Amino acid sequence: MVKILDELTGTLNLLRKEWKEDLVQFQKKNLQTSLDEKKKSGICWYPIGLKRTKIAYGDRHIVEVERLGQDYSHGFQSGKSVSLFSNAENSDLQHDRVNGVINYVSGDKMVITLNGDALPDWLRGGKLGVDLLFDEASYREMESAMKAVLKAEKGRLAFLRNVVLGAEPATFSEDESIRSERLNESQEMALNKVLSANDLAIIHGPPGTGKTTTLVASIHRTLKQVPQVLVCAPSNAAVDLLVEKLTDAGVSTTRLGHPARIDEKILLQTLDAKISQHESYKALKKTRKEAASMASMAKKYKRNFGQAERAQKRRLLDEARRLKDEAAQLEDYITHDVFRQTQVVATTLVGAAHSLLKGFQFPVVFLDEAAQSLEPASWIPLLKSDKLVMAGDHCQLPPTIKSLEAAKAGLSETLFEKAIERQKESAVMLTLQYRMPDLIMGFSNQYFYKGALRAAPETKNHQLGDHEPVMRFIDTAGSGFRDQLEKDSLSTLNPEEARFTLTFLENLLKRIGVSNFKTQQWNIGLIAPYGAQVRKFKELVFQSYEFPNIRAFTDLVQIDTIDGFQGQERDLMIISLVRSNDKGEIGFLADIRRMNVALTRAKRKLVVIGDSSTLSQNAFYAAFLDYVEANQLYESVYEYLNLE
Repeated sequence: MVKILDELTGTLNLLRKEWKEDLVQFQKKNLQTSLDEKKKSGICWYPIGLKRTKIAYGDRHIVEVERLGQDYSHGFQSGKSVSLFSNAENSDLQHDRVNGVINYVSGDKMVITLNGDALPDWLRGGKLGVDLLFDEASYREMESAMKAVLKAEKGRLAFLRNVVLGAEPATFSEDESIRSERLNESQEMALNKVLSANDLAIIHGPPGTGKTTTLVASIHRTLKQVPQVLVCAPSNAAVDLLVEKLTDAGVSTTRLGHPARIDEKILLQTLDAKISQHESYKALKKTRKEAASMASMAKKYKRNFGQAERAQKRRLLDEARRLKDEAAQLEDYITHDVFRQTQVVATTLVGAAHSLLKGFQFPVVFLDEAAQSLEPASWIPLLKSDKLVMAGDHCQLPPTIKSLEAAKAGLSETLFEKAIERQKESAVMLTLQYRMPDLIMGFSNQYFYKGALRAAPETKNHQLGDHEPVMRFIDTAGSGFRDQLEKDSLSTLNPEEARFTLTFLENLLKRIGVSNFKTQQWNIGLIAPYGAQVRKFKELVFQSYEFPNIRAFTDLVQIDTIDGFQGQERDLMIISLVRSNDKGEIGFLADIRRMNVALTRAKRKLVVIGDSSTLSQNAFYAAFLDYVEANQLYESVYEYLNLE
């Protein structure tokens, strides 16, 4: 017991170290820097033009802006908190601001949902900009959760803490096993583990094994035992995917969270949307409108007026307050009624601390993508849990950590990893893989999953053509392609390898036929471990006329970093590994779990492009190259280029 508390105290201290480092890095970019410097560091767009405004669910104001005359790389992305400001001549940069949340960013356009009830007057005055904000709320919630877990001496939280961290044995009921025609054998075993667990169940889902399908089936079946569950994940995208699948399965689901952070496909499942569709919502709007009208009428009375006017103003203000109280009570009733009718409450891990969930205790909490979450974040929903079900894969992407010192000291180890190691009886690994042929799956299966995975029979038909090989490694050793640093970002790129990669894809599309790709609706992923290489790809595709086939196919081509492809699949995946140097430095590539993600996205064909002489100095890549040689997957760049 003392050991566990010491461990948790250490994790709390590491969280504070990470918090401090994250803030320091942000402040270096933001404080005491000019607008021009902030633009270059990627935390400001200025100037921007206001394109349009509209009102969405919950009477929230949405604005679309466009940055003008700039092409710096930036850190703006969906779900981030921002501050819209005016830099006009008579403006106050400190006060002429309104905060909001990014719905999405596409090219030079950004859509933002604003906080507050009204659009500021200065919004149409020109000279607008938008700053990226540092979000301390998540750290505060993680710290609070860790303190609560440490403080627990008895009760369900204390016992569940001890089970998850291995101090108490996990227990299981002897209920009869459930059979499901929709699930394979290992998925069925996972479902039954979830149903029989009294405290903890773990679904280990390697790539393509149907983790989401199994999790949805487990939630659906659990709801036959309990009236309501909480479903969480570290990212908004992961939560949204579960909400979509649960809704399709006929499960009543309410998605908590800022509408700007939620996928448009599930907006009707959000709390805001369900409140606006409630039978009492018209009465709520009417009461709010009357309250605002009374307050407005009261303001019409100026300072110089008599006793009767003062009395009338008081009456109007009293009535406005009464109506506001009535509206608040009505909104509370509507919200309570929405929750009463929902079977699943879905939110991010940090969102589980939402004030609306205060006092809630859920019979079961499901955590998806649990291997991507910092341990302190995973504890937040556990404060409301009687039983925990975690799903994920600790052989894929770990959580992002800013402090190298904190990561090395143990913050990089997730609660999922601790639980699956300490409570092996609670875990079931899914073993039948539906995404890729055995040849593509083979290396990751050997290296990460001890050969436990099997490719489903239908994956034998996953190919781009009868004579099209499903996997190739193209070796750039000796080609003169060299990695280098991008000046602004200090990210790594390899311009020659980027051009070759695009030429290879262009010729592949030509050989197989763009029309064939479009008819079959085969999609393509072009990925690299470095943002600078991704930017180089986009520059070459969209700012030159060298690759007409790729440009004609952009609706089905996604160019992104490896991290951007977690949880996704593409028919054709091409990976540019970038690193090529005499010192054998591979930097970011040393994170082999990231490479496991890259190597397991392809459904019909995988092409890996890299320098064997640089890569082979690392044990993981040496093993990969051995696999390539053993399966005759090797090609030299010289087979494609006429180099001397």
